Amino acid sequence: MLRRHARAACTALAAAGMVLAGLQAGSATAAQPSPGTGPGALSAARALGAAEARPELLAAMGRDLGLTRAQAERRLVNEAEAGAAAARLRDRLGGSFAGAWVAGAESGSLTVATTRAADLAAIRAAGAEAALVRHGLPALERAKAALDRAATADAPVRYVDVRANALVVEETRAGAGKRLVAATGVPAELVRVVRSAEAPRPLYDLRGGDAYYMGGGGRCSVGFPVTRGTTQGFATAGHCGRAGQTTSGYNQVAQGSFQASVFPGNDMAWVAANSSWTATPYVKGAGGANVQVTGSVLQPVGASVCRSGSTTGWHCGTIQQHNTSVTYPEGTISGVTRTTVCAEPGDSGGSYISGSQAQGVTSGGSGNCSSGGTTYFQPLNPILSNYGLTLKTTGTDPGPGPGEPEPGGTWKAGTVYAAGATVTYGGSTYRCLQGHQAQAGWEPPNVPALWQRV
Repeated sequence: MLRRHARAACTALAAAGMVLAGLQAGSATAAQPSPGTGPGALSAARALGAAEARPELLAAMGRDLGLTRAQAERRLVNEAEAGAAAARLRDRLGGSFAGAWVAGAESGSLTVATTRAADLAAIRAAGAEAALVRHGLPALERAKAALDRAATADAPVRYVDVRANALVVEETRAGAGKRLVAATGVPAELVRVVRSAEAPRPLYDLRGGDAYYMGGGGRCSVGFPVTRGTTQGFATAGHCGRAGQTTSGYNQVAQGSFQASVFPGNDMAWVAANSSWTATPYVKGAGGANVQVTGSVLQPVGASVCRSGSTTGWHCGTIQQHNTSVTYPEGTISGVTRTTVCAEPGDSGGSYISGSQAQGVTSGGSGNCSSGGTTYFQPLNPILSNYGLTLKTTGTDPGPGPGEPEPGGTWKAGTVYAAGATVTYGGSTYRCLQGHQAQAGWEPPNVPALWQRV
């Protein structure tokens, strides 16, 4: 089980400087980083800003997840620590790792699954619950890729459910899932077919909030402000516009134009703004309040996530599955994340954020914010990497002090690193544990939640 704070510890964390409790990494706790990290190494919760959530975000989590403010604070801290612990275990278990998820109102427990019985003791020793399962992630993901290549709109959603250790196919027409499995030769024992009453669609048909408008008509939502060199702009959904299409802002003032766009396949795009617009490190929260963005670390299955959009505003829910594939009428997109957050047309392109960590931009979904729904977001890190963008974040790091040498190495701020990537820094080699865009202050020795020295 995740070691929780004493009651109300989160709210007093910043002021009292209390030690964060978290999952162990071998012999190292969140408060005592792994051996080989720098003297200024940060716990996961501190590094990711989980203990400094804005009141508006906490209030939305309370409304949509049924939490008190104290529970919401503890949940964000627990999720940051659990994500780091799961990443360390994934790195340690290698090919036998079969997924991880958090559970409980405060995300107070982390479960890590493996296909190898010999791993169970190590998982429990790290402070997590252990699950022995039959199928490894590689086999399930290979099977999913085969289904994706042959899928139609009658079986529009496919994902690996790590909690069920199964590949799930959602069908809108009876028998479509079974026919898809048979046509691809995927072993039936890997697949669970479920009936879905609604098919997902891109959320742009009622276009027209903090919004932006596309030349020629239509409305979408700004995702995350970014920069590319001296150019400022924002990431958004690819289905909102094509390269060259002009945009205007929420105030109908000329804003910029789409520089690149992909849809289907993925659902990603970015808009370069003119000199009248300035990128800020904020997402529009409840009542128009600013919610700060401090990074882009993708959170684990079960973690809380909130969405900002120009039609329905600010809503929260949980992450259900990563690496989901969805077949819209326009074609299939892969690599999106499935959530319980509601959304409606016009919310497309808008921001998903967990605590202060940017997660992605709204792609599509089903249902609505009156009766509830399911939505999918395009993860942000691939957008940043594909287009050479830098996420706008709060906080700066002064760098080496007077007389301190630059440490040297291949690590570089602004680079998007995927889990498993290796860098050198200060004469040591480090392996990335959680995908993120590097930034000053997140040098490998300082953030054992993100990097492991090898």
